[in-house]
Amino acid sequence: MTKSAWVFPGQGSQAAGMGLDLLPEAQAKFEQAKEILGWDVAEICKDEAGQLSQTLYTQPCLYVVESVLADAMKAKGHQPDLVAGHSLGEYVALYTAGVFDFATGLTLVKQRAELMDKTSEGIMAALMGFDRDQLEAQIQQIEGVVLANDNNAGQVVISGAPEAVEAVMANVKTKRAVKLNVSGAFHSPFMQEAAIAFQTVLDGVTFQDAAMPVLSNVDPTPATDATTLKQRLSQQMTGSVRWREISLALPECGITQVIEVGPGKVLTGLIKRTSPSLALVNVGAIAEIPA
Repeated sequence: MTKSAWVFPGQGSQAAGMGLDLLPEAQAKFEQAKEILGWDVAEICKDEAGQLSQTLYTQPCLYVVESVLADAMKAKGHQPDLVAGHSLGEYVALYTAGVFDFATGLTLVKQRAELMDKTSEGIMAALMGFDRDQLEAQIQQIEGVVLANDNNAGQVVISGAPEAVEAVMANVKTKRAVKLNVSGAFHSPFMQEAAIAFQTVLDGVTFQDAAMPVLSNVDPTPATDATTLKQRLSQQMTGSVRWREISLALPECGITQVIEVGPGKVLTGLIKRTSPSLALVNVGAIAEIPA
């Protein structure tokens, strides 16, 4: 029997035109989003001039598009046995698991995006093809840099003070290293002020127990308890995204198929290297939903 995990991508997977095929069927959800955000997700998704790539807009747009796609999957009779999301995608995973409703999740994402967009300290860089022991030694030796995204054995993102990130890039031999076009050092202690402000928002939201297990970014072990999931989410803004460990945990949880719900194929690409036995499916549009 096939056991499926649905995974939801985060910032960086967005693409102009995403989600437009969901209209007019999902018009009500897009109108609800417009009331919460004060701007039109569909209009931003049409924009190729750059607004869609700005944190302030990227995160809410991805949340809306991925949530509506997940709803469409369920409407066609599909149900996940487990869910997980990469950074922003964790909010869609929690929505899909029934931890909070669409409007609550979008309100949280709106606040998160605004706080992260205002954080201008620090930088991030992606490293591909490196010696992990050498990388970990450098991160321990150089103050002010952390492993922000542990995506798979050959791809990570580091985050921190500009001079510290640049020192790691200079000292670690890689196939490729590139600075990311983001406003600040996400998933690092540089986000502490934003995380404290966000905690007050999170404290005012009631979480429900999840309908299926969730693997969280900061703790990739299955959980359904509302209090546990909320605590894990509260640590996410400053904590590392442990995606490599999530990928390893999927087959251990009995998962045989992974469906990436959202634009692009980032997560299935990462999972393929870590857990090659898993069957991988991508659903980035209504037409791609399996029969």
